[in-house]
Amino acid sequence: EVQLVESGGGLVQAGGSLRLSCAASGFTFDDYAIGWFRQAPGKEREGVSCMGSSDGRTYYADSVKGRFTISSDSAKNTVYLQMNSLKPEDTAVYYCAADPRGILLFNLGEYRYWGQGTQVTVSS
Repeated sequence: EVQLVESGGGLVQAGGSLRLSCAASGFTFDDYAIGWFRQAPGKEREGVSCMGSSDGRTYYADSVKGRFTISSDSAKNTVYLQMNSLKPEDTAVYYCAADPRGILLFNLGEYRYWGQGTQVTVSS
């Protein structure tokens, strides 16, 4: 069974940091497109950061550029989202996603596999 499981969310103060993890089973991330998305209360799910393992390209939403970093560890079959200088507006449920197409994918509709999400809450 293909599964993606996020972890690492929690409650932090503004200016703090968190590292989200997404562990995969049933497939390997190598040669897959990887994406992190988030959904805040009352808002649509939006792309945060994406990576194309095949083409080596990355994408960051303007709102997180310079603060968030996407990465992967092939040995652990895990992807990460390092989040620094967190702001209250970063509060959301964060989801990881993967697609067998290795090129960079920007839209959530392009991803085949999704995790269950992990809550990130940033207090003032």
